Order: sequence, then C-alpha cells, then structure tokens
Amino acid sequence: MSPSHQAVVFDVGGVLVDWDPRHLFRNVIPDEATREWFLREVCHPEWNRRQDEGRPWAEAVAEAVGRHPEHEAWIRAYDERWIEMVRGVDDEVVAVVRELRAGGLPVYALTNFSADKWALSRERFDVLAELDGVVVSGEERVTKPHKRIYRILLERYQLTPERTFFTDDLDANVAGARAVGIDAERFTDAATLRSQLVSRGLLAGTSDGARIAPVDDRSGV
Repeated sequence: MSPSHQAVVFDVGGVLVDWDPRHLFRNVIPDEATREWFLREVCHPEWNRRQDEGRPWAEAVAEAVGRHPEHEAWIRAYDERWIEMVRGVDDEVVAVVRELRAGGLPVYALTNFSADKWALSRERFDVLAELDGVVVSGEERVTKPHKRIYRILLERYQLTPERTFFTDDLDANVAGARAVGIDAERFTDAATLRSQLVSRGLLAGTSDGARIAPVDDRSGV
C-alpha cells in the first residue's frame, strides 16, 4: 500500500459501468429527434436526479405520466426496463479495482444512484459486490457534488481526505471532492486512470485496452 494513500474511491455510472438512457431508448423510440426530445423534456436529467436523491420510482413515474400521459408507455419503460440502459462494465476498470484490492488497498464507491436501481445493478454485476464499501446517494438522500455526501464517505469509512483518491467522469463531482480536500481526478478512460494511480504509487505496470462486457455476461465481472 502506498504510504501516501489509504483508499481509492470510484464513481459508478460512466466509470465502472456504461450507463446511458439511449442504450434502451434507441430501441424504444427509433426516431432520433423524438428520442432526444423525450430525454430532454419528459424523462430529463433533473427528473432522474430526483430518484438519485431518494424519490421513489413509482412517484417519479406518476409525476411524469401526469405531465405527458400520451407517453406513459415510454415513461414506464424508463423504470421497468432500466437495466437495459447499462450496456456493461469496463473490464479494464474492473481489473484496476481488483489489482488495488489484491495489493491491500481498500476500494470504495461513491455514486449518484437510486437505491433500488443500485440493488438491481449490484445483483447483476459482481464487481459492485466486491467493493469494500459504498455510499449511494439514493440511500443518503443527497447527491454529488454536495459536500455532505463526500463527508459521509470520509466519516463512514474513517478516511483522511488527502489520503483518499477519487475518480469521477463529471468535472463538477471532481470539484466537489476537491472542495473537501480529497485527491480527485476526472475519469476519461481506463488507461489514464491507471497512469494516475501509477504516478501516486498505487499501481505498478500497464495493461491492455479495455473492452465492454455485455450486460448478460456475469462471468466477466
């Protein structure tokens, strides 16, 4: 273990797993313009964020159907077929997680995720169950980049901010982590992440490029 760091913390969507509503809705709404309108105006990011803050999905669906009853089937698909939005895991990032843990460094996740979809994902992807701990926004009812969720992470697992490395694909979430003193970097790809960890003495060596495992392939995660 590096004497300068005591843990590595991963975001999940956009880092460990490839989540995008378009993976589902390209099949549900073939017309691109209509699809983008739906994801911008009906089941939009702010609507989805409310679930990440703890709003029940039944309440979210009812609210959206109330606004757009003509699109009830599409709205219900967002909830009922949610797992189809996850294309798979990034094998190279999973390899990094396992290398860190094999080297004795605890690995945690800090994620904006609804509580029930987190449970669904954890059942599907083995690597999520291998983590040493996790802070899920839907369970805590606060999302990144609010300072409180980072402090929950630090306090729950007794982590020192400057000795904790955090990676997230969104600049705002990286900035939020840095605001409480965490050593944070934006995730762009697995090779860059590996370089960031190598430079801090947390990993040694290199690995081949990543591939995305199919959503129904549990043996590879």
